[in-house]
Amino acid sequence: MTNLLGEFLGTAVLIIFGAGVVANVLLKDSKGQGSGWIVITTGWALAVFAGVFTAVSLGAPQADLNCAVTLAKYLRGGIYTLDQAIMTMVVQTVGAIAGSVVVWLAYLPHWEITEDPGLKLGVFATGPAVRDLKANLLTEIIATFMLMFSFFALFSPAVGAIPPGVGPYLAGMVIFALGLSLGGPTGYAMNPARDLGPRIAHAILPIAGKGSSDWGYAWVPVVGPFVGAAIAYVFAKAIGLI
Repeated sequence: MTNLLGEFLGTAVLIIFGAGVVANVLLKDSKGQGSGWIVITTGWALAVFAGVFTAVSLGAPQADLNCAVTLAKYLRGGIYTLDQAIMTMVVQTVGAIAGSVVVWLAYLPHWEITEDPGLKLGVFATGPAVRDLKANLLTEIIATFMLMFSFFALFSPAVGAIPPGVGPYLAGMVIFALGLSLGGPTGYAMNPARDLGPRIAHAILPIAGKGSSDWGYAWVPVVGPFVGAAIAYVFAKAIGLI
């Protein structure tokens, strides 16, 4: 239960900071409106290690905050049973919903004065720059593969023991790098909970002037990360990285 609490609140913190920075950049008359992609990628990087520290401090030593990461660890074995992996993914998604509610409340006056419903959805969920579902899926697979492959390399025995507290910063830097390099086509979800939870929140919250939650695209940032994580595990196993 402490592991689930840590994953729940850690993912909520991840989304509060992550979706929060997107709201700051996109919503009308926010102090950060129009500040751009560098601000968003930086905010998400900081969101990752804030969320990880939260999860660890509350009894979730794995601090996945990401269903795709949990899947890869389950495939690797020795950490989760199938039931534990599924429950961890569920609480990550619920935590993402909770974090999204906080962001909605924090920016409450800005939803009504922001005219574009697409910007409002963009605070909560990812979307493609060019809508081509096959290409978008491939991007999410590649980005998540690189996420997991980088994690496997960073925390491999060959690299050596990482001092306590340093790991979350390294994870945040990987997220920062991926946002800068591979985030352009789809907004780099790389995490089913990160996209699905906030998208559900967008659908159920009484957001002023909101439009569609774009469920026709929603499967891409769920399926892509799972596939990318599984391929990363198989590849890392094959070359002896894990």
